Amino acid sequence: MKHVRNTLYMTLEGAYLHKDGEAITVRKDREKVAQFPLHAIGEIVCFGFDIGVSPQLTEHCAREGVTVSYLNGNGRFMARLTGPVHGNVLLRREQYRIADSQPRSLEIARCFVAAKIQNQRATLLRFSRNHQESSRLAEIESILLRMENCLIMARKTDAIDSLRGIEGDAAEAYFSVFDAMILVSGAEFRFHNRSRRPPLDRINALLSFVYSILAMDMRSALESVGLDPYVGCLHVDRPGRPSLALDMMEEFRASFADRLVLSLVNLRQVDVKGFTVQPSSEVEMTVETRKTVLAALQKRKREVIHHPFLEEELEIGLCFLAQARLLARHIRGDLEFYPAFLWR
Repeated sequence: MKHVRNTLYMTLEGAYLHKDGEAITVRKDREKVAQFPLHAIGEIVCFGFDIGVSPQLTEHCAREGVTVSYLNGNGRFMARLTGPVHGNVLLRREQYRIADSQPRSLEIARCFVAAKIQNQRATLLRFSRNHQESSRLAEIESILLRMENCLIMARKTDAIDSLRGIEGDAAEAYFSVFDAMILVSGAEFRFHNRSRRPPLDRINALLSFVYSILAMDMRSALESVGLDPYVGCLHVDRPGRPSLALDMMEEFRASFADRLVLSLVNLRQVDVKGFTVQPSSEVEMTVETRKTVLAALQKRKREVIHHPFLEEELEIGLCFLAQARLLARHIRGDLEFYPAFLWR
């Protein structure tokens, strides 16, 4: 069985990473604070530009396909260092042709949206089955019907703008009952609506952070199979926006990211002291909370599930790469349709 190589998340301010034989050594103020085997690291993510990476380690990462990414404290992407682009130029040329063809790009975009809605519904259905005592079951059942109608419309629409509107309606419905799945009492972790930039409550801060990490993972997966993560089918192309990565992560938002956030809160792995409210009303996580979330992410990516299309047991982190490969196979013409990931 293949395994997910670890992502090294560096949150230590003022840290310096360098290659030490077959290991990555982390120092601060010239003192050694940690060491990791090189062969086990698939990506390095630095939170802030005050973390240094030595030229020797940079050269190794570029040669071995290990990306070095820089994010701010909220997980927002800032910069990335990567080696030569791999992949078949013919695959990318066909990807660009599809992106320029509304009928062909719409066909793939429908798969992304339908899978997103289906996985959101699966999350709500699972909660309903496990929490029959909830006072909001009737409301959730009503939302499930509304989302089912969105799913039907998404499969039938013949316009990309209409599909985007349907996806937005389904997301609004889903998040209108998201708070029902938060089991902790008190006002500290209540959720009213999705606020992105900036996140205005603790749940939104967690969601935005995990979504940012997920988008970065999807971008890496797409690049590793030779696809251009910046040219998508559903999200509008904009300078600097990894549209295809954002397209593909729609399949994993509810099943991977949302469930992770709900688990962190409901199991009390994060608490109110792990967040700060800025004068602008933006809610930020503390360094310790970020570490807790990143550890949970790493653990979650190593869990093994049954891939519904491939009929294989895969670590969740490898499902990102599996979906990128399936999309590449569809673009090359090896698969009649793109089999989006459906959580069971």
